[in-house]
Amino acid sequence: MIVPKPVRQEPRPGTFVLDERTSIVADPALSEVAAWLRGELAPVAGGELLPGPGSGTIRLTTGDLPPEAYRLTVGQDVEIVAGGPAGAFHGAQTLRQLLPPAAFRKAPAGPLTVAGTYVEDEPRFAWRGCLLDVARHFLTKHEVLRFVDLMALHKLNVLHLHLTDDQGWRVEIRRHPRLTEVGAWRKESQVGWNGAMDGRPHGGYYTQDDLREIVAYAARRHITVVPEIDLPGHTQAAIAAYPELGNLDTPLEVGTTWGIGVNVLNVEDSTIKFFQDVLDEVLELFPSPYIVLGGDEVRKDQWRDSPAAQRRIAELGLRDEEELQSWFIRQFDGYLAARGRRLVGWDEILEGGLAPGAVVASWRSELGAVAAARSGHDVINCANTSLYFDYRQGPGEDEPVPFGTVLTVEDVYAFEPIPAELRGDPAAARVLGAQCGVWTELIDSGRRVDYMAFPRLAAFAETVWSSAERDLPGFLDRLSEHLRRLDAIGVEYRRADGPLPWQTRPGVPGRPETDEQWQAKLDAWTSNLR
Repeated sequence: MIVPKPVRQEPRPGTFVLDERTSIVADPALSEVAAWLRGELAPVAGGELLPGPGSGTIRLTTGDLPPEAYRLTVGQDVEIVAGGPAGAFHGAQTLRQLLPPAAFRKAPAGPLTVAGTYVEDEPRFAWRGCLLDVARHFLTKHEVLRFVDLMALHKLNVLHLHLTDDQGWRVEIRRHPRLTEVGAWRKESQVGWNGAMDGRPHGGYYTQDDLREIVAYAARRHITVVPEIDLPGHTQAAIAAYPELGNLDTPLEVGTTWGIGVNVLNVEDSTIKFFQDVLDEVLELFPSPYIVLGGDEVRKDQWRDSPAAQRRIAELGLRDEEELQSWFIRQFDGYLAARGRRLVGWDEILEGGLAPGAVVASWRSELGAVAAARSGHDVINCANTSLYFDYRQGPGEDEPVPFGTVLTVEDVYAFEPIPAELRGDPAAARVLGAQCGVWTELIDSGRRVDYMAFPRLAAFAETVWSSAERDLPGFLDRLSEHLRRLDAIGVEYRRADGPLPWQTRPGVPGRPETDEQWQAKLDAWTSNLR
């Protein structure tokens, strides 16, 4: 009952017993994975799980395998052979799933048994990502760390952290402090997609120390945190903090409504230098080889009306504003390339000419993925029709916010990362993988993230880890067991028969948890962080 499904699994003789006498031993190269696994299982087993005589041994060893591959053998003892620390970590996650769901409660559960089995496994794609939008609605550091753990359980390995947008700037930049002093706070938020304003101030940001902690925590779980600094559109929060970045003479406030904003950066040399200053600090915080700079949904109206932008077009001999955006993006592509990093942009960066070396995050249709791959550019499939988890999960009116097309667990499970037009084409090798998106315009808390992301994230994880073959009945059977694990962790996922009353209407009688109780649960989980 493993999620995502491994390449191969077959029964073997014997039974492994996890109890206070179990020991965990590892090759030196895998000692950090062993320490993590000990931290997960020791509270359950009631012992320290240190090397020594006992009832059974969990042994982690290195072998001649790809870095993320592993072989897991369970008998009287457990052996995980891996190509490297990442593979050993994935094997350890599989071992946790083979244990009863009580193993996920971080509390003494008595002896737990695992029937003998052999698992042979490795991922299909290198990029198995999830975007978490903390710009529209801020999530605390501990909520982000909890989400990292949930990603790791599902063997995802890229956290795309959407840090800036019209409605908020969430990363401390010491050279430009007003980005968070002003840009991290808005006076109110729009309720729903076309609703009234709630009248409640909202904000928050991560200090540089916070982000270093998040990056390090994720790295220990073999997840790369990829930051996104949106430009030249989705920048109203930055312009509100520093009006000289914009195209208007009148000051702006941090955005309070959803949708595509009209306010974009100007194309002055000083603005390019400003954001290179920003990136100087971002690169120090995020060692990721990939940096996302957006490039999506850029309204060109202000550039058309701007004498300075029109002069720039004429000086450079560009045809129009589309080529001006490509020129703007190229200034940062070269900047990143000189520092050993790669620019990632949404598929709009194809318009007006693609920046050399850029990676395309294709979201609007598969046409962008096909065009980019065939022109020699790497691609991440982020199809909004299959992978946007802000979309509603059922057709009824009970969904918390009935936005977008209906996107069920079954729909997500049917997704194929390789576009149909690329199958059999050598350009398919350019598809690095895929990424789901937890966009938070309509998700205003960690509880809502749980509800909107799960169990759809489990279905997505299988599409990027497992083979291209789909077995929906088999997946749903394994998912039913997997949901018991999510119950043990405390994930407030959407049930198959729809949301519970308290998930749609907070505060109604009979709601099992108040927000204060939810926070207490989060605090209890936080106390176990390592």
